Amino acid sequence: MADKRDYYEILGVDKSASDDQIKKAYRKVAMKFHPDRNPGDAAAEESFKEASEAYEVLGDSDKKARYDQFGHQAFAPGGGGFGGGFGGGFHDASDIFEQVFGGGFNINDLFGGGGGGRRRRNGPARGSDLRYDLDVDFEEAALGSHRTITLPVSETCGRCTGSGAEPGTSKNTCPTCGGRGQVNAGGGFIQFSQTCPTCGGAGETISNPCAACNGAGSIKERKKLKLRIPAGVESGSRQRLPGKGEAGARGGPAGDLFIVFHVRDHEFFKRNGLDVYCEVPVPFHIAMLGGEIEVPTLHGGAKLKVPAGTESGKIFRLRGQGVMDAAHGGGKGSQNVMVSIEVPSRLSGKEKKAMKALCDQLHDNHFELTSKMNKTAQKFYERKRKLETDS
Repeated sequence: MADKRDYYEILGVDKSASDDQIKKAYRKVAMKFHPDRNPGDAAAEESFKEASEAYEVLGDSDKKARYDQFGHQAFAPGGGGFGGGFGGGFHDASDIFEQVFGGGFNINDLFGGGGGGRRRRNGPARGSDLRYDLDVDFEEAALGSHRTITLPVSETCGRCTGSGAEPGTSKNTCPTCGGRGQVNAGGGFIQFSQTCPTCGGAGETISNPCAACNGAGSIKERKKLKLRIPAGVESGSRQRLPGKGEAGARGGPAGDLFIVFHVRDHEFFKRNGLDVYCEVPVPFHIAMLGGEIEVPTLHGGAKLKVPAGTESGKIFRLRGQGVMDAAHGGGKGSQNVMVSIEVPSRLSGKEKKAMKALCDQLHDNHFELTSKMNKTAQKFYERKRKLETDS
């Protein structure tokens, strides 16, 4: 007993730690040293067993009280009332681990792959999902389009139909694990299961692998896929294609393919949801006298009536000229048109003379904004003069 480490030290908590803190500390240490995460590492295996032993005691209020009073002697034969070691109903370290993490845990899910967990792996397994990022032009996203893409995927081997064994032969039950996919490890009062090193958890071995796939049951191929881009997709939109992902293992179904769209910007049209925005130049004489202009839209040219006296920056809405929402009944958004008054340039001498003759007939009261600015400035200067006089 003298060489055993203190249970609180093993879990990295002090004696005043709450039950939740002790449980949290055990989860952290157990996940770090779990044998499935550290295959072949004897030191990690020992640390995992040590942490499980510590939690077996500190996670039980009665045992914890005995330990706090008598230390490790509480669990020695004839010491402190706990003869014969542990009595909490756990068969091994993995039972303790499963009790803490919940029944039916899968070590693959916890550690992000690898290892084996406590589930057999020799049954059909669904193939992995795939992601394909697709850049599309603004027009394709707004109006819809079709594309043919090429991507590498795992297809079920045609020679062995996914079994991994050469045609005419069959798999054998693994002699090491007897088909369980797992073997027991450890010793003494703490034991745990780990992935069978012979079959890798499959429970079966292949003595005569398929010549085409070398026993994998699937072959990597470059596959062409016709894709319909629905109208209205935005950057970040995802399209799910069931069964177009990686082939399943041991006769399992294929995974899904997820297309993630990335829409390129357009030099004229801007988008917000189903609405489109653009800036359109309006000749100054139309803005002054009123008239009609043609505005480019996603669906062709559209006529826009410009009232007399229209100012730069005014926004007009063209309903039904926006992006089509193919996913929700085919409705369309609006196109919002902001006008920008354009003045003529590169006038000839004769044209400038005629323009000057026209402008000479104009007065400040013809320009509402200018008149308003002048009145505001006049009030400011009057107030300024009064302040200077008073001082």
